[in-house]
Formats: sequence, C-alpha cells, structure tokens
Amino acid sequence: MEHIELFFKSIFIDNLIFATFLGMCSYLAVSKKVTTAIGLGSAVIFVLAVTVPLNWLLDQYILQEGALAWLGPEFAEYDLSFLSFILFIATIATMVQLVEIVVEKFSPALYNSLGIFLPLIAVNCAILGGSLFMQSREIPTFGLALTYGVGSGIGWFLAILAIAAIREKIKYSNVPPALRGLGITFIITGLMAIGFMSFGGMLTGGDEEVKETPKTEVVKVITEDEKAQELKKINTEQHRNKELAKNTKEIKE
Repeated sequence: MEHIELFFKSIFIDNLIFATFLGMCSYLAVSKKVTTAIGLGSAVIFVLAVTVPLNWLLDQYILQEGALAWLGPEFAEYDLSFLSFILFIATIATMVQLVEIVVEKFSPALYNSLGIFLPLIAVNCAILGGSLFMQSREIPTFGLALTYGVGSGIGWFLAILAIAAIREKIKYSNVPPALRGLGITFIITGLMAIGFMSFGGMLTGGDEEVKETPKTEVVKVITEDEKAQELKKINTEQHRNKELAKNTKEIKE
C-alpha cells in the first residue's frame, strides 16, 4: 500500500512540472511534437528510475553522518553530506551518457530530433530534484526510492506529453499574436498545474468519523448540613429585607 500511495503521489500530487516547475527548459523546448516528447519523456523515466535508487544507496551508505560505520568503528563519525551534489550529478551524468549512446545507436532520427536537449538531461533540474527530494524526504527503503523515481519520471512524461499534444492542436487555433508560442504555452501550463492541484485530496482517505462521546451529567449530592446552611442563609436574607423595609417606612413617616 505504501508503494502504491507513493507512486500515485509522485505522479499527480508532487508532479515535478506542475507542483515544483522543475525541468521547464526541456519541457518547453521539446514539446512541439508528440514524437519527440515521448522520446525525451521515456529517457527521463529511465534516468530517474536508475539515478534515484542509486543515489539513495550513496546517501545511505556513504554520505549520511555515520553511514560509513560498515567500514569500521573509526569511520562512524564521518559526515560526507557536503559531497551530495557532486556525487548525485556524477551518477546522473553517467546514466545520461549511457542513454545518449543507446538512443544514438538504435534511433538516430530521435537522437537528431532531440538534439542538444538529450545530453542536457544531465543538468536537468528535474533529474537532480528527484534525488534531492528523495534525500530530504528521508525515503526509508531502496524499494520506495525506486518507486519514487519511476513515479516522478512518469509524472514528468505525462506533463510533456500533454503539453505536446495540446501544442500540436493549438497551431490550428486562432491565438492572439501576442500570446503565440511560449506565451500561450505558459498559460496552458499554469491551467494544467491548477488542474493537478485537484489531486491533492486523492490520497487523504476522506474525513475521519468523529466519535461522539456520551455526555455525563454531574449530579451534586446535597447533605443535610448543607441544606440547613442554605435554609439559614435564606432566613437571614429574608430577615434583613424585612428590617430594611421597616427602616425605610419609618424614615418616610
């Protein structure tokens, strides 16, 4: 259940494009055609699915404070968290280079259409953001890190695929000249982000039922002594009122 919840949350609720607006450069530049968007989105899914769990291993067994305890007690106090950015980017660059080699070998047309944006995945903030979010959220297991990487990649893929399909159709629409190109693209992206915000309550499980606690009535038990004291107070008050009325009458006379 935890894997399913994290998977759908990373796709719809914490979408890298619509929730954090990461990876916008490639999102805007390669979303003119659906075919190129599918190619780049698939590459992003692969890179995130590989780099997020690999960086989780680096974080757990090398970077965190005390992570090197498996080497011996003398290494238990070492803290290499300041190397997170360098090692994360090195892992991402290695995977992107592998993807570039595979795409160039098996799909030269897609390689040419993606152009400079394929190697630029290495410095795509969405790829690095996936690893940094994994680190900051302290994802506990390797399996959950893999789930988060795949879900984040699919979320980015759906975002670029949706905007590419819309941009292909919007070419035939009567868009005002001032909004053509990136202008209308930014507006559509903002509207889609607002739409994705509606998924925010998808995994909350609904409102919990409020259990009504039975009201207990407190009954005060009055003893005989208290009754006598109350009667004495009442008689005293009545006597004072009579004396006051008598004095007032005498004064008037």
